[in-house]
Amino acid sequence: MRWRGGAGAAAMAALLARGLARGWAARGALRAGQRCVAVPGGPDGEVGEARRAAAAGEEASGQPTIFSKIIARSVPATILYEDDKSASPPLPRQCLVFRDVAPQAPVHFLVIPKRPIPRISRVGPQDTELLGHLLVVAARTAQAEGLADGYRLVINDGKHGAQSVYHLHLHVLGGRQLGWPPG
Repeated sequence: MRWRGGAGAAAMAALLARGLARGWAARGALRAGQRCVAVPGGPDGEVGEARRAAAAGEEASGQPTIFSKIIARSVPATILYEDDKSASPPLPRQCLVFRDVAPQAPVHFLVIPKRPIPRISRVGPQDTELLGHLLVVAARTAQAEGLADGYRLVINDGKHGAQSVYHLHLHVLGGRQLGWPPG
């Protein structure tokens, strides 16, 4: 396995055009003592993005998503992990981990499968191994990011679940005490 880090200014610039970033002038990981900025959940925030994506039929459009473009390296991102075939034993190239461009916690990254699956509600028995792998990679990346005190995994599904990108993705959030209940 290969772990990577680095600044995310290029990823921020690319994703601003899509409207996923809200009010950030520069990209970088938040550290202890810094505040994360919450994106509004209303019609102008992530919920609004989810409604627009559903209304536009993005799930069924067959068009590449922003995540497909990150996988293809046509949109930059701060990549934290990618399955590596040079590992011993070789790993299939199943997933990619990168920092969220609009973090909702001091540590916020996404774990995505390289094979496009639009929603968690669209998985089948053939996806069992992949889904388990995504969870293991999320746990290992959380450990590498110093989230020893805990973190939250979130998977949004569909319009009512506020899914704004129709490519399955796990949010991993941590670095501060998270509230309950979410949403």
